[in-house]
Amino acid sequence: MKKGIVSVLLVGAAMRLAMLAGAGDAVSEWAREISSDGSLITATLSLELGSKPDSPQISDEQEQSEQELTDNSVPESPETVQELVSTMQVKVTPTPEKQEEREPEETPEILTTTISAGVSVTNDTSFDIDMEALAAEGLSMRLKKDEPHVLIVHTHSSEAYTQDPFDRYEESDANRTEDTNYNVVRVGDELAAKLEEFGINVIHDREIYDYPSYTGSYTRSGEAVENYLAEYPSIAIVIDLHRDALGSGDVVYKTKAEVQGQSSAQVMLLIGTGENGLYHPNWRENLKLALYMQNAMDDKYPTLARPIALKKERYNQHLTTGSMIIEVGSSGNTLSEALLAIDLFADSVGPALAELIED
Repeated sequence: MKKGIVSVLLVGAAMRLAMLAGAGDAVSEWAREISSDGSLITATLSLELGSKPDSPQISDEQEQSEQELTDNSVPESPETVQELVSTMQVKVTPTPEKQEEREPEETPEILTTTISAGVSVTNDTSFDIDMEALAAEGLSMRLKKDEPHVLIVHTHSSEAYTQDPFDRYEESDANRTEDTNYNVVRVGDELAAKLEEFGINVIHDREIYDYPSYTGSYTRSGEAVENYLAEYPSIAIVIDLHRDALGSGDVVYKTKAEVQGQSSAQVMLLIGTGENGLYHPNWRENLKLALYMQNAMDDKYPTLARPIALKKERYNQHLTTGSMIIEVGSSGNTLSEALLAIDLFADSVGPALAELIED
């Protein structure tokens, strides 16, 4: 793999970004705390909170932990993994804070950010992983010819993008709509069509799982995935397609990749580990697939991919050894920017996945 694997986001960059967002006092206090104990700050990227504007905020992680711990799953004991390779490259990348969902009438300032670092991982777990060695193991996965290969599902199906003159929709909540012409289901349609051009057989689940009740959406989408896997055991890859939300206060961010003079949103792959106690013994296989796909993106479109996010939660990814969340853009992006991003993603990853199809 030609790029450094672990991206360490340095304190100075985070401070500068936070200053721009108007958090000067908080940053000063934060810097004093860091200097007092000498700890190294590693920036992490979070999934969208996704709560309704009037209700208590519930993160993806909290929702999952509360509902999945009742599944009678066998907890996984954290395993000791190899220490990080000492020669990992260090790259400074700005990491905006997580955006809260806001009332539709608010018009926050939208700023542009590019968060890219080649084939790299932001690690929000306690696992120390030799990414170079993990990627070098290669994939054992093979796709069966003429059978379904990929399932696309949307746990938070109503997630939508910033409206523009060309893409207008009726909101169910801020940056959310049940209209599948304008939410992430539309992006899933595009991904399915593009992957099929490379001979990848795709099933796209277009159901809405987060409305009218956001709570329990992972349970509902997980049950659907289990049903699909039972009916089509050849499915090897499950993509849960979302859009992210980045921001702070009255500022939101749109992710940006520059490709041949065009501006697209960025794409982020997210892998869960089950370190929070949920049974997920084979999560490293999911991470290996993410590294494989990230490398394909980086080879063709170097600014398209944000660093892979490695999280403590599970996100239904225990159901296959080819599961991941894909975040396409952020709420600050437009639908057209998200559609261009998923086209570029498919154009780079499609041929790599086609190489896994058995003759």
